[in-house]
Amino acid sequence: MRTKLYVLYGGKSVEHEVSLKTAVTVLGSLDERRFEIYPVYITRDGSWCTPEQHTLKDLTVERLIVQPKFHDPAASIGEILSGVMAMPGDKVVLPLIHGSNGEDGTVQGLLELLNVPYVGNGVLASALTLDKAMSKQVLAQAGIRQTEYLACRYEEWRTDQKALLLQAEDSIGYPCYVKPASLGSSIGISRCTNRGELIAGIREAFSYDKKLVIEREAIGREIQVAVIGNDKPLASLPGEFIHDHLFFDYESKYMDKRLAMSIPAELPDGLTQRIRTLAIQAYQAHGCEGLARVDFFLDEAGQLYLNEINALPGFTNFSMYPVMWERTDGTSYSELIEQLIGYAISRHKDKQTIQYRK
Repeated sequence: MRTKLYVLYGGKSVEHEVSLKTAVTVLGSLDERRFEIYPVYITRDGSWCTPEQHTLKDLTVERLIVQPKFHDPAASIGEILSGVMAMPGDKVVLPLIHGSNGEDGTVQGLLELLNVPYVGNGVLASALTLDKAMSKQVLAQAGIRQTEYLACRYEEWRTDQKALLLQAEDSIGYPCYVKPASLGSSIGISRCTNRGELIAGIREAFSYDKKLVIEREAIGREIQVAVIGNDKPLASLPGEFIHDHLFFDYESKYMDKRLAMSIPAELPDGLTQRIRTLAIQAYQAHGCEGLARVDFFLDEAGQLYLNEINALPGFTNFSMYPVMWERTDGTSYSELIEQLIGYAISRHKDKQTIQYRK
């Protein structure tokens, strides 16, 4: 019998559209001879629903959007869990939800309670990697270099804006970047060169999250590494996007058709292996399993800084993660998805040996 594969996409997140783009590509690559595939769409309001009929041929973003029968999330989730996900047989879940309410450990916690295997990171690693402020503390504890930063909660800003501005200017300076703590795809991020821009950037970030980070700008190149695996993870050859944007924002990442990938990135002797080693160290420090993309800055002086870890990197045709593996060891897109499913099943089997009674 084929394994039942439940593909979750959409989500209550500002990265909803990114998830849809990922889902189109992933669903179109799956082997229906091996998997019985059930797409599960999560609306912007958090309701779960499945297409009554679906085909993986000629998929579009529009065809993946479904109107829910129940607009109450609890009722809709209950229908999915007691319906298609309760069918007997081997099953595995493939979450493709970027950002909040999906990449942050919330969905992973539900799947743990259901005791079903799922692709990607567990509850703790998902929460840590999405929260940039917490992730930076983990990196500092692991002794991995990163740029100077300042974390701030909304209540601190509301209570004493002047003190925060002075602290940011004294410890970080300009130019700096303001980022919502728990978002990806460069959404809500501002590059600030003076106090006016800093105030506007802080307000923008707080519209997406109740916590933010302010980081010193590292002028140079952004190098990415794909990591895969559970207990013995592997790192790909590093890659980078070649572009002329001062700030690589959401529009630059997803709308600029001139972007070019350089894989492997042209790096000085010895630096490629060092980056791969550091990527695995950061991956393990966060307790990651399954997959993650680790991003570095290489500044003009040759100093290397770890920027962030993305626990659910994009899987569109323009995404770096799958292409890095194809150019590292020849793994095709569909083979990569099946490897990730294999890691999920293996991790789940290992967890079944844990004892919950004396």
